[in-house]
Amino acid sequence: MFETVVIATDGSESAERCVETAVDFASRFDAEVHALYVVDTDEIETSPDEIRDDLETAIEKAGDEALSFAQQEAGESIDLTTGVREGEPAAEIMEYADEIDADVIAVGTRGRHGDHAFLLGSVAEAVVRSAPQPVLTVRQLEEAEAA
Repeated sequence: MFETVVIATDGSESAERCVETAVDFASRFDAEVHALYVVDTDEIETSPDEIRDDLETAIEKAGDEALSFAQQEAGESIDLTTGVREGEPAAEIMEYADEIDADVIAVGTRGRHGDHAFLLGSVAEAVVRSAPQPVLTVRQLEEAEAA
């Protein structure tokens, strides 16, 4: 049923929980896993010139760490492919998923907003609204929930 899973990661706590959950999900279906990090080129291009190089270096380092975390979570038992793309994150995630004929996309959400509302991050929301594949959204737990 699910043979190929794309996990979108940005290295955040929410994305790390998504990686853990999606790797577990994929292992249950013996699925191939693709961990994808997207460098948001708008973030770099709109930054002040004097910090642009440092920001680009920091973003690349964050990507390496995020993909290393995914590799560590997958271990030896999961067939994991990592990838880095540049562009608008939601569009790149969906394009990548289409290119590899993914059966599901996993994305982390953002935490609470207000007392009772939950908001998806803008990337997660765009993927949920537009991807033709099913989207597994994984929210970050509050400390009390994680215990």
